[in-house]
Amino acid sequence: MTDSLSLVQPVRYVSQRLRGRYSRDSAQRHLRYPEPMKDGITRRDFLNGAQVAIGASLLSPWTEVLGAPSAFSLPAGYYPPASTGLRGSHDGSWETMHARVAGKRWSVSPPEESYDLIVVGGGISGLAAAYFHRQASPGARILVLDNHDDVGGHAKRNEFDVGEGTRIAYGGTESIDTPSTYAPVSQRLLREIGIETDRFYDYYDQQLYDELELGYAVAFDKQTYGRRKLVKGYGAIPWKEFADQAPMTDKARADLVRAFTAPVDYLPGMNREEKVGLLERISYRDYLRDYVKVDDQVLSLYQRWGMSYWCVGMDEVPAIDILYYGDGGDLPGLTHTLSREGGRGSEPYIFHFPDGNASVVRLLVRQLIPGSLPGITMEDSVTARLDYSALDSDESDVRIRLNSTVVNAAHTADERAVDVTFVRNGKVHTVRGDHCIMACYNSAIPYLCPELPKTQRDGLAYNVKIPLVYTKVAVPHWRWFAEERMRFVFYTNDFYKQVELDYPVSLGTYRFGQSPDEPMVLHMCHVPMFDDIQGPEQWREGRRQMLSRPFTDFEHHVRDQLDQAIGHAGFDADRDIDGITVNRWAHGYSYAPDLLWEPDYATEADKPWVQGRQPYGRITIANSDAGAAANTDSAIKEAFRAVQESMATRR
Repeated sequence: MTDSLSLVQPVRYVSQRLRGRYSRDSAQRHLRYPEPMKDGITRRDFLNGAQVAIGASLLSPWTEVLGAPSAFSLPAGYYPPASTGLRGSHDGSWETMHARVAGKRWSVSPPEESYDLIVVGGGISGLAAAYFHRQASPGARILVLDNHDDVGGHAKRNEFDVGEGTRIAYGGTESIDTPSTYAPVSQRLLREIGIETDRFYDYYDQQLYDELELGYAVAFDKQTYGRRKLVKGYGAIPWKEFADQAPMTDKARADLVRAFTAPVDYLPGMNREEKVGLLERISYRDYLRDYVKVDDQVLSLYQRWGMSYWCVGMDEVPAIDILYYGDGGDLPGLTHTLSREGGRGSEPYIFHFPDGNASVVRLLVRQLIPGSLPGITMEDSVTARLDYSALDSDESDVRIRLNSTVVNAAHTADERAVDVTFVRNGKVHTVRGDHCIMACYNSAIPYLCPELPKTQRDGLAYNVKIPLVYTKVAVPHWRWFAEERMRFVFYTNDFYKQVELDYPVSLGTYRFGQSPDEPMVLHMCHVPMFDDIQGPEQWREGRRQMLSRPFTDFEHHVRDQLDQAIGHAGFDADRDIDGITVNRWAHGYSYAPDLLWEPDYATEADKPWVQGRQPYGRITIANSDAGAAANTDSAIKEAFRAVQESMATRR
């Protein structure tokens, strides 16, 4: 799911995160869809005030809205992308698995259906696994099971009716980040489903915000700096001018200017190898404090800077990683200490569909279930409406079954098949597959497959997924930002780390609103932050807090922080917010071994995630977790490996 963390787009020399995001003639600019189902439920009603209570509701919210469907079909009008309120890990998607972790068991019934392959998890990796398996075994019957009410996992599509048209946004995985570095198998899959990344050079307007002279601002908080104040021009105006406007002490202002402008090597007497070795062992915060020797207010300014990338404070991020973060000049202290060398080169961060990598999902579904998504090109897919009623059809060799939480997967007595038990709408079902690919969260697999060896279960449990929230806010225009010359606001210590304008990309008949007077979907990112917890335990606690937080809390901070950023420009939250979708990912980014606590491993085989992804009989492991990298390339590569291992078992 990766997003824009630095005030300019980061160059990816260090480990990637899933970044999967999001005037012309108005008749072309506004897209109209068929009318979504009108159920009379407001966003406040939809999941407002939900409590964390195992067993309080094991039903999908769609069951309450639409009634329990017959068999496994989805009713006409079922269209999750248009839903607002609490999305992502929506209520109904997580309670059953949490009950399983807490010890609940379900009786395993005789298999109701049989398939050649059962895939657990309908994200990019699960769908890619189905795609690769069908290539290797044409005509194979495949069932994909997913606990969410929409397909795609973290690659989620959000839609808003704003003004006279529909705006599309990304609710999770943002973009195809640096596609030239993708593995050959990943590049091939993208081409085969119709994605030509070179076309984004035409579709993404790289000059729009620069031509409008829109830059970056910092919203200082009252607790740290004595008062809330918005200071514009970060990185664009002279550093002394910026510092003079900041509500900081004289010493902090002077230290900030010095750290950016003084031609000082803060590690004198060391050669490059010694500098790299040191910066790999200390945090960026420690480097600023102990070597650059800046004031505490400067440390506080940058403590949360990378929260939407690393999802920890800068006291846990190796200082060496900052060297290749952003354009090298938006963070202080390293410019004259260590120069950039090597790396893999960079591409502009432009390979972005309006719904992020939800378009990768939709194009995969088009290939797997012909007729489910009208059209034949990546361009026409953007405005095509996915037919959810076609996903689980008796007429298709590949079936995608939503709202279905797997609670057990075990080999049959003769070890020639795998029985998979899932709960859907409160009812227990069992299906049998010749093979099973677990493309769900690594941390869930030990509970679903207790027959796995302990070493493997421990390896799978090692990868603690990282919670985060992508909140999308639909507004009727973005004139407030244009007049204030802002495209991105960073908050030093508030609930949301940032608010930023959407990516200016137009594909097919979908047109980005290039005039500031046109509708916009703003992006805001929240990651739980703790001053007293470090390591993966902070993510576990963050997950607990996230799932117990009602929609009204998220909405309150949206209104408050937008008022701080653009209230003085005429923005009124009561009048100007057309919709809010909170994409709550309690299990968000895949674990990546790039923080200070990660040990050195003697060999590749010693890495926990490598031990965890080993095939076990007719069960193989996919998902980006298996590669310990939160990006789409990892999701596809691990799917391919899992299919190859599955085929080897068959042979």
